[in-house]
Amino acid sequence: MALNFNWEMLLEPSLFTEDPWWLYILYGAGWTIGLAVSAFALALAVGIVIGTLRTVDNRFVRGFCEAWIELFRNIPLIVQIFLWYFVLPELVTPYKEWMISAPPVASQFLSAFLCLGLFTSSRVAEQVRAGIVSIPRGLFSAAKAMGLRATQSYAHVILPMALRIVLPPLTSEAMNLIKNTAVALTIGLPELTMRANEMGENTFEFFAAYLWATVLYIAISLSAGRLMQAIERKSAIPGFIAAR
Repeated sequence: MALNFNWEMLLEPSLFTEDPWWLYILYGAGWTIGLAVSAFALALAVGIVIGTLRTVDNRFVRGFCEAWIELFRNIPLIVQIFLWYFVLPELVTPYKEWMISAPPVASQFLSAFLCLGLFTSSRVAEQVRAGIVSIPRGLFSAAKAMGLRATQSYAHVILPMALRIVLPPLTSEAMNLIKNTAVALTIGLPELTMRANEMGENTFEFFAAYLWATVLYIAISLSAGRLMQAIERKSAIPGFIAAR
């Protein structure tokens, strides 16, 4: 059976705005990019802290960080986004009141942002921990011999080196996060996949809608990958990781 790709449908006005369908879906790509960038920033901030604290001597702190990682890493992502959007407001009254008064897209974006950011932070934390562990112990001893306190050693010696070592796996996490943004359609956020799905349901041109969405996802992911690779080349440490 031959497949009928009606690309002309992308040029027709959408049923929701006066813009053509291709632009309507492109606006969804804007939400995808905004969600991915903001969630990755949150994942880096939280993941670096959690990953670093996993390497300290305090057993209680390490236990808390391990529990954090296991909690977010072992619950399916789609379940987590439902928990953030449907369950958390029932447990936190001020948050529920805000969700009722705020525009729907704001509460949808915030829930997806927290869900994806904290989920990815558990993976970033493991990468950061691995980077710190890979650093020769002599570097820790050298920092201590120079009179640096533990916090100073981490801030000025250990972390700058560890983060440069783990940039390649962080690139993979960034690209995975871009693809994971598609789960936001389950709570109504008008991101790329949801916009393509709306076009398919209203025009029955699913092939054209999802092929256009596929092109946009590839463009976004490749752009993110090239940016991260450029950063890798600039920050590569001779003897630890070769510049690509």
